[in-house]
Amino acid sequence: MSLSVCKRLILIDKIKIMTSQKHIVIVGGGFGGVKLALDLSKSGAYRITLVSDRDDFWYFPTLYHAATGAPTDSASIPLTDLFNIYRVNLVKASATKLSRDKRYVQLSSGKKIHYDYVVFAMGVVTNYFGIKGLDQYSYGIKSIDEADRLKQHIHTQLMDEQKPDLNYVVVGGGPTGIELAAQLPAYVRHIMKKHNMPDKKVRVELIEGAKQLLPRMQKKVGRRVARQLKRLGVHVRLGQAVQGETADALMINGKSLRSHTVVWTAGQANNPFFDDNGFTLSGRHKVVVNEYLEAEPRVFVIGDNAETEFSGMAQTALYDAEYLAANFLRVADGDLRQPYKSKKPIYVIPVGDHWAAVEWGNVHLFGWIGWWLRELGDLKGFLDIEKPVQAGEQWMKEFQHDQQCPTCS
Repeated sequence: MSLSVCKRLILIDKIKIMTSQKHIVIVGGGFGGVKLALDLSKSGAYRITLVSDRDDFWYFPTLYHAATGAPTDSASIPLTDLFNIYRVNLVKASATKLSRDKRYVQLSSGKKIHYDYVVFAMGVVTNYFGIKGLDQYSYGIKSIDEADRLKQHIHTQLMDEQKPDLNYVVVGGGPTGIELAAQLPAYVRHIMKKHNMPDKKVRVELIEGAKQLLPRMQKKVGRRVARQLKRLGVHVRLGQAVQGETADALMINGKSLRSHTVVWTAGQANNPFFDDNGFTLSGRHKVVVNEYLEAEPRVFVIGDNAETEFSGMAQTALYDAEYLAANFLRVADGDLRQPYKSKKPIYVIPVGDHWAAVEWGNVHLFGWIGWWLRELGDLKGFLDIEKPVQAGEQWMKEFQHDQQCPTCS
């Protein structure tokens, strides 16, 4: 048999395999979507398409670092780097419509992607709860663009205007708000020192509507974190309701708090796609799923979008992806699916350099050991989506303390 004939036969076999494979469309390029695509693509049992509205995977737990001087790539990895050796078709677009009867996802590009199964892992969007002025004047750190915008604003205030407003307000006593508030005083002082500016007092306020920080965790953890924030120079205000924002002040409990830098980390809402496409939603406005994370036949929802006990955590999104990948592979092997069981995440909240609070079941740790557990957790997070060498290189970027400054050469 000639070489050309052999090549044609191999090509025919590959085409047969591709046409016989079931097609799984994954919508969302965050933790859940990326992890699911990686795990499924390694087996070759399915044809995989990943739809994401951005080119990069964002490592959300370190976005606060990117907002306070760390290199942007410490929290951002190109999707092409993650999938360069895997059989995953990457499509940059947003999902706009789901056709159940014809089994396709309509994209913002106008393209229709047909599926045998579709998985939604779309993440959340910022929720301002209708509070006047927040969408216009506040800053956020839910994306690389938002982190860069905040970092540029801080430098502009300090350097270009030469009359800085050193009153910073962070709204939200959850992990993101605490992590950012703890880092801000040292970062602002670092920039002032780097540019030989006079040493001035930096005031950072952390506003939380509840009566404790970290409402998901035990009260004693919130109290320890509040004490650590105080040591770092952060003023914590609990039980405070935000009522509005102007260009130079935040209104809380009927009083005006002067600031040109308000960072909103307090609210998030499920992706509006689910409202627009008639999904059944829970009281928390998350998608109701069955014991297999299935919202409807052939339609699955995982991570932040699903109504599961611990949704909203990166660890949960990764766990959901691992579970669903294992079930898809069971089906491919002719086995029965296993029901989903919630897994409580380990809460690790860094509060400044070399200090973190840990809630691991009934075990609580604070200080240096907590910080190292967080670093090891980040390493595991990178290992979940990258090969060991690349994961190690990405992890080491967290230890780069020479904060970047847009005005420095």
